[in-house]
Amino acid sequence: MIDLPTNAEVYCSDEAAGFSTYLIVNPVERTITHLVVQSDLPPNYEYLVPVELVEETTPYCIHLKCTLEAFEQMKRFKVEEFIPTQMPTHLAWPYCIPVPETPENANYILVEHQNIPKDEFAVRRGAGVEATDGYIGQVDELLINSHNMQVSHLVLRERHILKHREITIPVPQIDHVDENTVYLTLDRQSVEDLPTTPIQRWSL
Repeated sequence: MIDLPTNAEVYCSDEAAGFSTYLIVNPVERTITHLVVQSDLPPNYEYLVPVELVEETTPYCIHLKCTLEAFEQMKRFKVEEFIPTQMPTHLAWPYCIPVPETPENANYILVEHQNIPKDEFAVRRGAGVEATDGYIGQVDELLINSHNMQVSHLVLRERHILKHREITIPVPQIDHVDENTVYLTLDRQSVEDLPTTPIQRWSL
């Protein structure tokens, strides 16, 4: 198994780029298609980086096969748009001084979307993991089969008062995922009974 960490420092071929924040997963093919990297440079945009550009990883670092200039030309992970609203201006924009509403002074609010390919989802480190009978821990990373590059396991970090334990959960045991939580088909005892899996770092 190999892994692709989140919350890791990311380096381009010529200099530092930023740090990883999300992994984008195709649930049908069970493959990672992109990683999301937040730039170190203001205004600190997050960019979608195709997984094919990953050269190698360590537990806390990812190296890319592209320059910083090429990195900054990639698609942004979050996109903004202004949409019309019937909400009065002083409610849509806090701290604004109320002004009379006129047809020429239409109201708009800023909405931010995650730029995720259709039918794929984003997973971040620290997202909660729910068993069928309640909370069980947090996402630590994803494991990838080095032969076919498919996501094989989610690494769950359990947090107890006296110990921390990492458990690898097979991807078929994931029921569904939303922005902040991964939901399993297993109960907590079944998760406790799962084994750990040796991890190697990505090196191409």
